[in-house]
Amino acid sequence: MDHKPVMLNEMLDWLAPKDKGVYIDGTFGAGGYSRAILRAADCRVFAIDRDPSTKTFAERLESEFPNRFIWLLGNFSDMCSLVSMHGVHEANGIVLDLGVSSMQLDKAERGFSFRNDGPLDMRMSSNGMTASDAVNQYGESELADIFYYYGEEKAARRIARAIVAARAITPITSTTQLAEIVRQSIGGKPQKSDPATRSFQGLRIHINQEFEAIENGLKEAEGILAPGGRLVVVTFHSLEDRIVKRFTHSRCGKLGEHSRHVPEKVQAGDAPHFFLPKPEKRTASAEEIATNPRSRSATMRMLIRERVEA
Repeated sequence: MDHKPVMLNEMLDWLAPKDKGVYIDGTFGAGGYSRAILRAADCRVFAIDRDPSTKTFAERLESEFPNRFIWLLGNFSDMCSLVSMHGVHEANGIVLDLGVSSMQLDKAERGFSFRNDGPLDMRMSSNGMTASDAVNQYGESELADIFYYYGEEKAARRIARAIVAARAITPITSTTQLAEIVRQSIGGKPQKSDPATRSFQGLRIHINQEFEAIENGLKEAEGILAPGGRLVVVTFHSLEDRIVKRFTHSRCGKLGEHSRHVPEKVQAGDAPHFFLPKPEKRTASAEEIATNPRSRSATMRMLIRERVEA
């Protein structure tokens, strides 16, 4: 069965794959977007993912679309250098499906979700600091900042204090262990979502440096898009969408006054050489939300590079 990512039809509509085109799927995952693009046109797709476990899905596409599909291990924030090794210096379209994939969430051993007990890992790649390293080594104020700024958790300081107290007794090494500490520190009435949700989000974003990757990836996309090329980005929470919206507006001359919440690198820009579609964003249909709850929080934005008249 094919993996179907969120807003697949909307992505194809906006990306509009063409025969002989070159496209970059910067967040390959299980390959749903890549396969759809390859089926839509006689084009080439360069798929990037930092997770080595996605190679299993890539091998299927390599067999199904020989000479048209190339999988690259790495971060989409390095897309220009990754595809340049294959002689590609321009792309007709780029798609980014940000955040953690449902495939990663479903695997308890990856440590992204508190719904199943597993090691407190949260790495999208196979190297670097784990979430367990962070909660057992960081100071109280540093942990509080991570939960507050990346997770938008109002009880960030209370949670950080509880973590420091708990780890003094025994190291925090599992997802359920951390989730229970967070729940007990927040207390109160039952909520629609699990009280640990925001803390896990903040910790995951920090461990994988997700915002830095988005900022750098948007700049990379700007540099490699061919005239008429399209950038399509799907986000899943307000902090991601804020970075993407600020970038798209800045590149179209719509940026208002400076925002201290958005890095300089996505605010500065030359004279506008991109334009936005109307509407400038899309959300999932009621029908899709009914069958795929994850799509409820998805927001899709697009940016189109202007064609230069001769």
